[in-house]
Amino acid sequence: MAQASIRQIAFLTPGSYDDADPRAGLEQTLDLFATGEALGFDGAWVRQRHLEPGISSAATFLAAATQRTRRIDLGTAVIQMGYENPFRLAEDLSLVDILSGGRLHVGLSAGPPAYGALLGDRFLDGDPARVDHTHRRVARLAANLDGDWLGEPDTRITSAAGTHRPRLRPHAPGLRQRLWYGGGSLRSVRWAAENGFHLLIGNINTAEERDGFFATQAHHVEIFRAHWRGVGTPRIALGRVIVPLDGADTATRARYRDYAASRHARTRAPQGERRTQFAPDLVGTAAEIVERLRADPILPFADTLRLELPYSFAPDAYRQILADFRTLIAPQLGWGVEAAA
Repeated sequence: MAQASIRQIAFLTPGSYDDADPRAGLEQTLDLFATGEALGFDGAWVRQRHLEPGISSAATFLAAATQRTRRIDLGTAVIQMGYENPFRLAEDLSLVDILSGGRLHVGLSAGPPAYGALLGDRFLDGDPARVDHTHRRVARLAANLDGDWLGEPDTRITSAAGTHRPRLRPHAPGLRQRLWYGGGSLRSVRWAAENGFHLLIGNINTAEERDGFFATQAHHVEIFRAHWRGVGTPRIALGRVIVPLDGADTATRARYRDYAASRHARTRAPQGERRTQFAPDLVGTAAEIVERLRADPILPFADTLRLELPYSFAPDAYRQILADFRTLIAPQLGWGVEAAA
């Protein structure tokens, strides 16, 4: 199979911080977004995490990032809709998109909140078994972003600000076409395609109908492309944990290799009852990583390669990884060729 050129490069950061000094860590992540933009990355994405020292509100964080950057796309992967109200989240995301000048990309997932039982009455209202946590909850968010008028044609709301025809405001035209779904199963990738969500895939999926991580992921991509019903061309953003050694010192190189070795056992077979599969981390010299990426059977189908930064690395390490990836790896995969032409 011929290797397609990567059209865009992006990175995904965990946004971790010291629990005793969260502001310092959040500032470092904002600085990393600015560094990525200065290096020429096309997108900067952040994880949304709950009840741990990470970014609990991606919309709030990305609102700050809109004021630290000017060009780079801003994304979140992924917002778990089980924790969210589809209307209120749509308001927040629309506001961030307006502040960014139309640069927001939103990754989403369905399912009940992982810590709902632990949170109990702090979070839940009524019987959790009666709450719809299926894909329909994600679809409700998308419908809110369409900007349709609410009520009848003559419906008006009145407040101190005046009389208005009601709809979600601010309306962010185009944001609905920048929704992504984190798909790791046949059911999820098919739903995403049929409902016009672009596809986020990474180094984790569910073993179904195929043996091996790459065979499973290739099947997911095939299903997604076959069932696309959205507006325009379907997009696929491929995430891989990529850690180049070239710009690191000797001690840091050893830490990188130890990190990869500690995670390698999980890649040998599906894990747990859900048969979760993991791709190996790509740790090595730029030349070694380029060779492995060129052999990746999923890369030709992706228009965006998303570098997934490891958890709990120092800010200097993240900057080194981004710089090595941008200068030594991405150009070897064809990134920037169309822009230069």
